[in-house]
Amino acid sequence: LQAEDAAQEAFVTAYRSLASWRGDGPFGAWLARIAVRIALRQTARRRTVTWIEPASEPGSAAEAAAGYSPDPASVVLRSERSATIRTALAGLDEPYRETVALRFFADRSLAEIAQETGRPLGTVKTHLHRGLQRLRSALGERGVDL
Repeated sequence: LQAEDAAQEAFVTAYRSLASWRGDGPFGAWLARIAVRIALRQTARRRTVTWIEPASEPGSAAEAAAGYSPDPASVVLRSERSATIRTALAGLDEPYRETVALRFFADRSLAEIAQETGRPLGTVKTHLHRGLQRLRSALGERGVDL
């Protein structure tokens, strides 16, 4: 439902901004950039969700076979670390937040990011490098290593 809302908002925004499209890049990349920014904005407004790795889910087949029982303390520490990283990422300025999120959360290659955002590959590399530096700095202030 949230994805449909984001897609609808992206198309409405693109329609309203169609006159501002310069046409110097692919239309699909321009539209994708609008959609990514709207999705990132919506994600920043959501509450933090703890992500559990599939291998560490209680009752998974791998755990049952190995007789593994997750340590509650390590599960809590991992979820707190994940929440801290996501909060620090949400605090990054654009375009760094968008680039880091596309690279590590959407699992896009640098070339795909460049195409989707309409930026040169070198610029994407620079944004990723600077974004990771700023993310490490923000996490360092919170006592978390990346």
